[in-house]
This record gives sequence, structure tokens and C-alpha cells, in this order.
Amino acid sequence: MRRVRPFLDKVMPEAWLAARAYVEAIRSAALERGLTEQEIEFLNLRCSQLNGCASCLDVHSRKARQAGIPDQKLAVLPAWRETDLYTDRETAVLAVAEAGTLLPLTDDRRADLEAARAILGEDAFVAAEWVTVTINAFNRISILSEHPVRPRDADGKLIP
Repeated sequence: MRRVRPFLDKVMPEAWLAARAYVEAIRSAALERGLTEQEIEFLNLRCSQLNGCASCLDVHSRKARQAGIPDQKLAVLPAWRETDLYTDRETAVLAVAEAGTLLPLTDDRRADLEAARAILGEDAFVAAEWVTVTINAFNRISILSEHPVRPRDADGKLIP
């Protein structure tokens, strides 16, 4: 594929550095407020699926495995509502991911958010919303930049 779009991160590296600092601040704050690494990666993956961001899916599927999410849960993630594989907290963060990505908020999504808030508690719930906002922004950066997905081996190393 011929590149026709500029890489936003390369053309304005100072903005990219600020964005990276922002994502690290949100991740740290989310962990402090009770989200787990796995829950953060569920949020990142589900939002990236909904937005169709191949680059973010590539990154966060590896991070999800590193965080210990089983392959079966990753494989059926698009159909999470159709299975009992996920814990109550996992379904709560997945509901937050969908409500925060598939805007505008509908009555059903508002109900999902209130149910998630009841399960997660105020701090973890708000942290999940912030993670959702953050990955949605990064999805847009990667999609607009048309960041490529490069082939990797089973260990995640780039294939030349």
C-alpha cells in the first residue's frame, strides 16, 4: 500500500510525546483507582475493535496476552455479551468501552453505564471511562496516520 497520509506522530513529535505522557498518566491513575492491567487491556481492545484500528489491535492484543488474558476470551471478545466466560467486572468494563465508543449515549447505554458503576465502584468506573476516552483518541491518531501493522512471529518479534 502506498503511503499518502502523514504519520501524525512523526510530523508533530512534540504532540506525540505529550499524548504518550497523557496515556501513561491515565494508566497509572486507573491502576491506583482499582482497575487491573487485564481490565485496562479489555477496554483498549474492545474500543479498538469497534473503531477498526488495526494498529491498536495489534499492540493491545499482545499486551492483553502479556497481562494474562486467556486466548479464549480474546477470541470471543466481539461477542462477549453472548457468553458467560467473562466475570462481572470484565463485562462492566466492556460495557463502558462500548458506551464510550458508540456515541451518542442511548438509554440502553446509560443503563449499561449505571450497572457498570454499581459493579466497579465510583473510582474504578471513572478510571474505565478515562481509559476509554484515551484509547479512542489513540485509535483516531493511528487510523488517520494509517499506521501499518507489520508481520510478527509467535513471540511478537518483527519479521524482516
